Amino acid sequence: MSKKWLGMLLIGTIAFSLAACGDQNNNGQAPASTASESAAGSPPSSYEALYRTSVFFGDSITEGLSYHDVLNEENVLAGAGKTAEFALRDIDTLVGRMPERVFIQLGSDDILWPTDDPQTYSLTHYAQLIDLIQTKLPKTEITLLSVTPVTADAEKAEPRYRTIGNYNEGLKALAAQEQVGYVDLSPLVAEHSDLYDNDGIHFKAAFYPLLLDRLKNDQTAR
Repeated sequence: MSKKWLGMLLIGTIAFSLAACGDQNNNGQAPASTASESAAGSPPSSYEALYRTSVFFGDSITEGLSYHDVLNEENVLAGAGKTAEFALRDIDTLVGRMPERVFIQLGSDDILWPTDDPQTYSLTHYAQLIDLIQTKLPKTEITLLSVTPVTADAEKAEPRYRTIGNYNEGLKALAAQEQVGYVDLSPLVAEHSDLYDNDGIHFKAAFYPLLLDRLKNDQTAR
């Protein structure tokens, strides 16, 4: 009798231990191998996929694309205070990424540059920038994006922003001269004026998918 009870007790102990191990390994979640495979195989967002061979080249407004995690950092080459002249220093980095398409958005900082004629200063360097890209990346398609307007309060605080409209006219003419694309973003900003950030110059995260949608629908802008 004692041997029989001892055997039953041993079987029960083994069964309990196996059940406990199973709960500890799973914890109500997928096995570790399945989770890691899922993470490794997760598809990119639609924007990352659509613009995977593009680079957005510009200033802090452009930088919002990567800052807000809308695009990967390798698809954005931008920074605060970037002017067309300063962007010339980044040509080698741009060439190294070998993009099929480059979207350039500069000018917001250029028009604030302390010179007698900021627009001429900017567009002269802008033309040099385009020429360099065309020389070093002859198969790359180039599209210029207009300087985005600012709010009335931002313009009041910095009157030089009143020249944005004139600057964009010069930029549009430059695009025609250089035979590259040009997209006017002013209507998009006007339609979504609630997406300005606190400074009335930059934009909230929700603006950037709208920007990419606008460009997606204008792939052949000229």
